[in-house]
This record gives sequence, C-alpha cells and structure tokens, in this order.
Amino acid sequence: MKCEEASHVCDKNQYREANFLEKIRLNIHLLYCNACRKYAARNRKLTQMIKDSNLKSMPQKDKDIINNKLRQEMSK
Repeated sequence: MKCEEASHVCDKNQYREANFLEKIRLNIHLLYCNACRKYAARNRKLTQMIKDSNLKSMPQKDKDIINNKLRQEMSK
C-alpha cells in the first residue's frame, strides 16, 4: 500500500467506512511507515477534539432567513 492510499484508508477508517481488508492493509502499512503513523495519530486527535468541543450550529430556519435576506438585497 502506498502512503497516498494509506491516508485515504485512514480517513475512511476514522468514519468507520473502511472494510476489513483495508483495515488490515492499513495496519500493516502503519507498522513500517512513520509518516503515516503520525498522520493517523493527528487524524484521531482531530476527530476527538471535534467530538469533545460540543459545537452547535445555527438552526436551518435561521440560515434560510439570512439567505432570503441576502437574495433580496442582491436583487435590488
């Protein structure tokens, strides 16, 4: 497995989209590739930080109101 493919599978694995064979191949690659191990560690850390941040987004209703106002202003 090349590093480019390993990073792609690593991303898939973070979102639980990697299949069993991809996970095995990734783990073998990570045994000997320090750069990809670091990438995987940063990926895990980023995912955990996002989960722990308890972010809240604007409700869709408010987004629609803002979009409508912007459209009205742009059409003038």
